[in-house]
Amino acid sequence: MTEDIKNIKKVLIANRGEVALRIIRTLREMDIKSVAIYSAADKFCAHVQAADEALCIGPQNPKESYLNIEAIITAAKISKAEAIHPGYGFLAENVAFAKAVEEAGLIFIGPNSQTILELGQKAHAKLLAKKSGVPLIPGSKGIVAKKEALKEAQKIGFPIMIKAALGGGGKGMRVAWTKRDFSYAFDTASAEAQNAFGNGDVYFEKLIFNPRHIEVQVAADNYGNAVAFAERDCSMQRHHQKIIEESPSPFVNATLRKKLQTAALNLIKEAGYKGLGTVEFLLDEDHNFYFMEVNTRLQVEHPITEMVCGSIDLVKIQIEIAQGKKLSLTKEQAQNITCHAIEHRINAEDFENNYLPDPGDIKDISWPGGLGVRVDSHIYSNYSVPPFYDSLIAKLIISAPTRKEALKRSSRALEEFKVKGIKTTIDLHKILLANQDFINGNARTGLIEKILDEHKK
Repeated sequence: MTEDIKNIKKVLIANRGEVALRIIRTLREMDIKSVAIYSAADKFCAHVQAADEALCIGPQNPKESYLNIEAIITAAKISKAEAIHPGYGFLAENVAFAKAVEEAGLIFIGPNSQTILELGQKAHAKLLAKKSGVPLIPGSKGIVAKKEALKEAQKIGFPIMIKAALGGGGKGMRVAWTKRDFSYAFDTASAEAQNAFGNGDVYFEKLIFNPRHIEVQVAADNYGNAVAFAERDCSMQRHHQKIIEESPSPFVNATLRKKLQTAALNLIKEAGYKGLGTVEFLLDEDHNFYFMEVNTRLQVEHPITEMVCGSIDLVKIQIEIAQGKKLSLTKEQAQNITCHAIEHRINAEDFENNYLPDPGDIKDISWPGGLGVRVDSHIYSNYSVPPFYDSLIAKLIISAPTRKEALKRSSRALEEFKVKGIKTTIDLHKILLANQDFINGNARTGLIEKILDEHKK
């Protein structure tokens, strides 16, 4: 099959802040023009200044700007962009948005709307995983209606995890430990899912105690070529929100890595996947792994894979696939581990006050630097962090020859990193890095809560 190349000269980024800036930089290196969109609250955001063109698409409310599909499509047409990159968050995994882009005759930089629909419905994604031989956590066969919910839960056996059928990011997830608290957990998860994703459907999974959260980055072109990269360990979470990610995982050996990569590739081939994506797994204490979900978009933590594989550009690969080009790297290149990498998510939050967001004016910043230090951020001195969007303000990405060296470098960089005027989670990362369990590679999804409980005593 010969390559059918689409000549993309201009891309609109349907996002804001750090990820928009990240995409703009790659577009510039590819000699592709960039179009930024922004809300009235983001007029002075760095991505607006960096883009070749910028269009205001609405007021501060995300529903009237970054979630306004009609306004975004109109902006693309006005700017004569041939393609739209959704970034992550907002509309990145929204089926209606991907379909609207396609129907407008534009290129959606990501899998097509049908693939997003099939893999976004987690119950359906589980069926695909089962068909491709990927191990599944015992659970419901699909979406569970409330009238059958208790019966289904008892069949699986408590404790169970109640999860939103659509969406992600920890929204619409609740544990029902016993029959007594089941009804409340079900109603709460469903209501949160409805509020976050416009769909209150849920499904059930057996709760895996104290697991690790491991994910595999994949890329597949239109010609049957697909690669899987070294795994990322995302076990350092709070309330299902990732705080620290690293690659490779200190818990995964070469044999398990190959099994994870094979499972991920089997699944995306079964799904007919085209583009960049991530297959997520849970690992138990006995090194058994179970399928969780597929993220059909660029991940926040993609930079650590870029570092580990020798400074590749995943956004460039994503755009090249959308252009109809064959994968530009081999299986061996994708799986080559050149260093250890750690990403620290820095949020504008008061972590000692239940992670309360702390937007406001940044008075001054001292950036970390030196060998193996990368910062992806849209903030600057005198920038005002708006209260209307996600509180992520920077990603500190560290690379070093070994994990031990990467941890030392992380500690040094965090000491250099200072943001004055607002509260951030920089000090939280310092506390986490001092924990012996984390240092020893014994991270689990509940470790952060345990560390902070001990810190308060």
